[in-house]
Amino acid sequence: MKAQESGKKVVTAAVVERDGKVLVARRKAGLVAAGLWEFPGGKLEEGEDPRRGLERELSEELGVGARAGQHLCTVPFSGPLKSFELVVYRTELLSDDFRMTDHDEIRWLAPAEMDEGVFSKPDRPVVRLLAGRGEPEDGLRTEGEPE
Repeated sequence: MKAQESGKKVVTAAVVERDGKVLVARRKAGLVAAGLWEFPGGKLEEGEDPRRGLERELSEELGVGARAGQHLCTVPFSGPLKSFELVVYRTELLSDDFRMTDHDEIRWLAPAEMDEGVFSKPDRPVVRLLAGRGEPEDGLRTEGEPE
């Protein structure tokens, strides 16, 4: 699947796991969803492969090299201002030299430590999935590749 091929806007996110913990980042003041935590990633460019787009976004926003791997889930999101699909991949960091542009803090949290209420709305079903609390009404698709 490439960005916007299906007419749907696509946003990617990375689940980076290390020693039982997952990398999360807090959006800095002045940005959409400021102060909320998220799994890092971002919008795809026209025609961009989701994995390559995620790797590009991690480089631009966190200053790290990364390799996007297995598709974890897809979350359809519809809000008052925009609708998109959040496509989430298990991702490996190739460096740890963080340089944040869109975030003011990063943390490594165990899924059980994550409070979904402090995450952006599209990321909350992913928090529930990681913590083993996913619900069918979340709309998550976890089988195979994103549509």
